[in-house]
Amino acid sequence: MKEVCRPIKGVRLIIAGGGTGGHLFPGIAVAEEVSRRFRDSEILFITGRRRMESRILSREGFRQSSIAIEGLKGRGWRGMLGTIMKLPKSFFQSVSIMKGFSPDVVLGVGGYSSGPVCLAARVMGIPSAIHEQNSFPGLTNRILCRIVDRVFISFEDSRRHFSGGRIFLTGNPVREELVGERAIDGEDQKGFTVLVVGGSQGARAVNSAFLAALEVLRARGRVPRVIHQTGEADYERVLKGYLELGVQGDVTPFIMDMGSAYRRADLVVSRAGATTISELAALGKPSILVPYPHAANRHQETNAQMLARVGGARVILEDGLSGEKLADLLTEYMSNREDLAEMGRLAKGVGRPDATRVIVDFLLEMTKE
Repeated sequence: MKEVCRPIKGVRLIIAGGGTGGHLFPGIAVAEEVSRRFRDSEILFITGRRRMESRILSREGFRQSSIAIEGLKGRGWRGMLGTIMKLPKSFFQSVSIMKGFSPDVVLGVGGYSSGPVCLAARVMGIPSAIHEQNSFPGLTNRILCRIVDRVFISFEDSRRHFSGGRIFLTGNPVREELVGERAIDGEDQKGFTVLVVGGSQGARAVNSAFLAALEVLRARGRVPRVIHQTGEADYERVLKGYLELGVQGDVTPFIMDMGSAYRRADLVVSRAGATTISELAALGKPSILVPYPHAANRHQETNAQMLARVGGARVILEDGLSGEKLADLLTEYMSNREDLAEMGRLAKGVGRPDATRVIVDFLLEMTKE
């Protein structure tokens, strides 16, 4: 598809969704691309009321409005009933926000807040689309596919799980800060650096296994440099673990400058969320992936195996995860940079670096229909 350019009129875009970085970061990538093409563009994010969403969007300089919406998963029947009773309120909040903003097009990027917003867009006659990051679509997107005008998917496997909509394989957008010129230049450093990240909210099992691996590596005299995103809930425990081991690490609840973290990393130890997989592939970063075992239809395992099949990652299932096994893999790659470089090259071969551009082209096309 050729890039659609409209040099006179800007774009008014609403991006709805969030809850996790995996939903929010692709939306930010799309917003950055629209802003790059049109100086007079207006972009508004509509999210729930989590502090993480506000912190990230404030840092990126994007406007945000919030609606009263919460997830259903793990809330019990009383919590689910309370959430369902809030749905009409969130719908009318969405209508009010859109009346004030007058968007040309609406994009839902997953998470519960995209539901009321995309429904309001349909009622108001505003073109809308959704983007699904995972191989198995979330509940909200499986419902919205019948409501929106277009469905963008990151993996071909997702297509069979949608029961309606015009479906387009686009890939998963990756933020400019990760793939721009500064990211490509890299950072000059010596030694071996491991980036540990369990997603925007951390991962206790990954954190624990990596601490155990550090203890083994320390005994072997092979301790690497570490950048470790723990998640808010596990930060104090993990930081204490580093202090008790006497190992230095850049330990933080949440990494704000992910571009710098990726540039510094020789190897990534991570969960296998779709956005992380897309970033690893786009950047050609070798990785050890530990899929979250309770993800719907084990979609993280599917995501991880997609990279592993081409040789771009190693996968350890959580029920087989141990400090000893993780330490063995880390030692293997610290000792063999050639294999590590080949893994990164193979990962990059399955990346879709033009995903953001393709999605923005489609959105602009929709405003003309």
